[in-house]
Amino acid sequence: MPYVHQKKPLRLYPAQVSTQSTGFLQINLTGALTYTPIPDATVRIAYTGNPTQTIEELTTDESGQTPTIELPTPPRDYSLEPESQQPYSEYTLSITAPGYEDFVIAGTQLLSGETAVQPAALLPSQPEPGQNIVIPAHTLYGDFPPKNPESEIKPIAETGEIVLSRVVVPETIVVHDGPPNDTKANNYYVPYKDYIKNVASSEIYATWPESTIIANALAIMSFTMNRVYTEWYRNKGYDFTITSSTAYDHCFIPGRNYFDSISAVVETIFTNFLSRPGVRQPILTQYCDGKRVSCPNWMRQWESKTLGDQGLDPIEILRYFYGDSIYINSAEQISGIPSSWPGAPLEIGSSGPKVMQMQEQLNRIAQNYPALPTIAADGIYGPATENAVKTFQKIFGLPQTGIVDYRTWYKISEIYVGVSRIAELV
Repeated sequence: MPYVHQKKPLRLYPAQVSTQSTGFLQINLTGALTYTPIPDATVRIAYTGNPTQTIEELTTDESGQTPTIELPTPPRDYSLEPESQQPYSEYTLSITAPGYEDFVIAGTQLLSGETAVQPAALLPSQPEPGQNIVIPAHTLYGDFPPKNPESEIKPIAETGEIVLSRVVVPETIVVHDGPPNDTKANNYYVPYKDYIKNVASSEIYATWPESTIIANALAIMSFTMNRVYTEWYRNKGYDFTITSSTAYDHCFIPGRNYFDSISAVVETIFTNFLSRPGVRQPILTQYCDGKRVSCPNWMRQWESKTLGDQGLDPIEILRYFYGDSIYINSAEQISGIPSSWPGAPLEIGSSGPKVMQMQEQLNRIAQNYPALPTIAADGIYGPATENAVKTFQKIFGLPQTGIVDYRTWYKISEIYVGVSRIAELV
């Protein structure tokens, strides 16, 4: 496939940022070894082009979160058309907290009208300073190698015996931060949903239509689950699931920010993947931007945005590129989750074992997150449980409905597993 050279991305200085367009930023801090929020940390924000000049200084609350603030960005239109100017502003975050290593994140990306969430896991103070994070350019703007074409269905004879008998949503993706044969590259152990959010935030713009975001997220998830299901790299003797090289897999950027609109999509559809009739494995759905790289038989990202603008739904967008036989499937199992979704929302008036389990999980999470009230684990969904659910939803960026819907159920499970396992290790 031909690859057209793209100019190197620019770091924005204050004069280059439109004062009429703004985006939103929240920073979430936890201890890397304790899964505990870090209160009273200081976060200094500067333009990446002028990192010594602080423009905002924030303090984290008892949940380790800063207020959501508004910052200048380029115009929103820049992210809606290819070959435009850089569509996002870049900020450098300097973080200090008593008892923790100082931490710097350079290149946090903000898009006009979108909320960016920047997580950071801080290490305890130690004699040698920890590693800081530099976020490179977005794949739709910077220089990245085109993907090497592969068959969308992997013959068993080509990869060895397939280990899994059914499609399972993995708990963790092991990401090799470089090409497969780079033995010096780090491996990162990343929760599955966090991996998909990271890749999607690195490869499409959060300003695009929701149907386009869903279609692209499904392609990313199906590709990833194919790598998991076929044990693609492990059958070649490697010790990882996938790479961060766009020539082979997806762009994964350790420590980058993600966007609320992308996160909401992933949290809602994370068990889905793409299938063909009579094929058990998830389809290896490759794609390209369709502008700098030509890929006639794959999804073309900018064209998927145009189709979303025209009102096509996600499956219509996907079938436009991959053919009418492709359909959305759902995994039978989710690894690492204590119990599956009850099948209906839990709310005032609900009762039973699922309510009690959820209450017990919230109480365990409250040991790490003091803003979350402790409640009676009696299996009855009353006003106190509703208030605790609303507080949980506020802390973790979910709509504050007080109802445990699909997304909230699995977020409670995810945080519960995180705090419980960390506690077992210390």
